[in-house]
Amino acid sequence: MKDDNFLRENNARHMWHPMGHPGDLQENTPAIIAKAEGVRIEDLDGHKTVDAVGGLWCVNLGYSNNVVKEAIAKQLYDLPYYSAFAGTSNPPAIEASYAVREFFEPDGMVRAFFTSGGSDSVETCLRMARQYHRLRGEPTRTKFISLKKGYHGTHFGGASVNGNNRFRTSYEPLLSGCFHLPSPYIYRNPYNETDPAQLAQNIAAAFEDEIQFQGASSIAAFIMEPIQGAGGVIVPDPSFMGLMREICDRHGILMISDEVITGFGRTGSWSGARHWGVQPDMMSTAKGITSGYFPVGAALFNEKVADVFEKSDPAQGGIYHGYTYSAHPVGAAAVSACLAETVRLDLKTNAGARGTQLFNGLKALAEKHDIIGDVRGGEGLMAGFEMVSDRQAKTPIDAAIVKRIQKATYDAGAMVRMGPPNILMSPPLTISEREIQVILDALDVGLSAA
Repeated sequence: MKDDNFLRENNARHMWHPMGHPGDLQENTPAIIAKAEGVRIEDLDGHKTVDAVGGLWCVNLGYSNNVVKEAIAKQLYDLPYYSAFAGTSNPPAIEASYAVREFFEPDGMVRAFFTSGGSDSVETCLRMARQYHRLRGEPTRTKFISLKKGYHGTHFGGASVNGNNRFRTSYEPLLSGCFHLPSPYIYRNPYNETDPAQLAQNIAAAFEDEIQFQGASSIAAFIMEPIQGAGGVIVPDPSFMGLMREICDRHGILMISDEVITGFGRTGSWSGARHWGVQPDMMSTAKGITSGYFPVGAALFNEKVADVFEKSDPAQGGIYHGYTYSAHPVGAAAVSACLAETVRLDLKTNAGARGTQLFNGLKALAEKHDIIGDVRGGEGLMAGFEMVSDRQAKTPIDAAIVKRIQKATYDAGAMVRMGPPNILMSPPLTISEREIQVILDALDVGLSAA
């Protein structure tokens, strides 16, 4: 590897970073993470911090799980790659599909389509939803409904159903036929409603109204995150997802549960949909499926959807969609090993306990720091808080202050994620009680630097 000065100098000279301004990154070198162990990361300067971001909501097992690493290494020697397009397959992919089906069987999922990541998985679900209706003789069902504040990746389909204009406005026009409902966002919503259950009812009513306006026969699917992640860790009322499921069923609309973040234990349950007692028609997954050790995602389908495809006319029901790395043998080996470790370590239970600790600690910080306007979380190990310059008026804080808080928190020992005016956290699900306290102590220092 080149020396540290070379790395700092060349970081953004030849590589554009996702989710950042290329010119700014040339002027301001980001933290360059060189090593990791357990739940801690280490930068080029040797500064070690607890990774409260979990890589990017994904390193559920922490950075030191040798079972997964050895499975990847072995597979590289046995079969580093072969295509899974029709006509060929590979043993690890077959084993991984069985493991994924078994893991999500309580959610009603019976089939898996492997992808390279979350955006791919969302795109697959959207495309399969349209084809499903076409196969059933309803080709007019092409539209999608989603929630504001939702995040569903950055492909054209995912960006079109995204509910955050940051990922939309520079790339418009996007896919036509995509419409958005209000988010179950208690702190800010168009109804000025502070009762979560009533807000859920209001959004359900808006869904019914939108269906009447668009025409049920034009709508293919409704997609939602069980808990909105990148939008600010927005936790809905427990009734919300069930209400939306009932409406989908009543109007023949497929429900897609975007589990890219919420799957594999992060909510304190093995899936976000299961956390709320709902069985969707499709799931998009990634991140925790390999704990970030290898880029893999999977789109999952229930029996109803699978039957339509598998019993269709082969001329119409073929899945002419896929990726070079779909069912990659090395990635598939990582999937099987990661799922086994996820269950063996019972990550969901620790996520529940440590998530409660983190949420309560953030509420205590809100009592100390007036800059915190709203604390969100409490359902597994994903949490965030929204910062304001005026609590009474709920005035969002300037992004420069958020950046200063994040930097001071990092210097004090914890990496947290900025999503101005929010600070977001999704630590590895292996994190300990003591390490959660390190995050809280570092945030206290960071907030004091505002």
